[in-house]
Amino acid sequence: MADDIQLEICAGSVASCLAAQQGGAVRVEFCDNLLEGGTTPSHGAIATARDRLWITLNVIIRPRGGDFLYDEVEFEVMQRDVLACKKLGVDGVVIGLLTADGDVDIARTRQLVALAAPMQVTFHRAFDVARNPVQALEDVIGAGCNRLLSSGQAPSALEGAGLLAQLQRQAAGRLSVMPGAGVRLNNIGELVRSTGCREFHTSARTPRQSGMRWRNPAVKMGAPGQDEYEILDTSASVVAELLRNARAALD
Repeated sequence: MADDIQLEICAGSVASCLAAQQGGAVRVEFCDNLLEGGTTPSHGAIATARDRLWITLNVIIRPRGGDFLYDEVEFEVMQRDVLACKKLGVDGVVIGLLTADGDVDIARTRQLVALAAPMQVTFHRAFDVARNPVQALEDVIGAGCNRLLSSGQAPSALEGAGLLAQLQRQAAGRLSVMPGAGVRLNNIGELVRSTGCREFHTSARTPRQSGMRWRNPAVKMGAPGQDEYEILDTSASVVAELLRNARAALD
């Protein structure tokens, strides 16, 4: 059904990829280091996900956290990662590159799109820190991207819903505008109605406790305040409920 909802899950592990599939998502964006906004997963993780998924597998191409201005070495890493994904049979890659002045890096984006073909290409939330969203959308389209992931240049998609609706109208079917950031069970219906979009991006994560029985309280390996014995993974039941809530908004 052309007007149906499509849900993409930002998955930080192979387990999350499989939960997304079980819950009814059409696609995963596979990332490592979600606390950094997502970086490229390992070759082994991508290969394992590819072997186990029948839904669309997209992989983020991002060599580090932080900004989206990459030097020559980082861009070479990105090119090699695109080729590695293609060799593994990945369906699409997710990229985002800006110039120092906050514009879309059109030349390098076009290079990665050409290198990725025939894989699809999503331009990620680097867009949300671009200087001029109207021009940035035209640049993303002109560079050959198939999809834009955005929060509407706001902390959450709900707060950016006005701009997302504007971008959806501006795109006019030339690419898919996909709201992401803060998409939750209690607001996805409102986002469907207010943006006019039909693809949505979320992690649908819930916490689960580690299976470790022995825990040393004196040693911490993670970030300050992080509970190292609580694991956040995508929940298949949350994915399914998100889809129900979004589809109910179409009625």
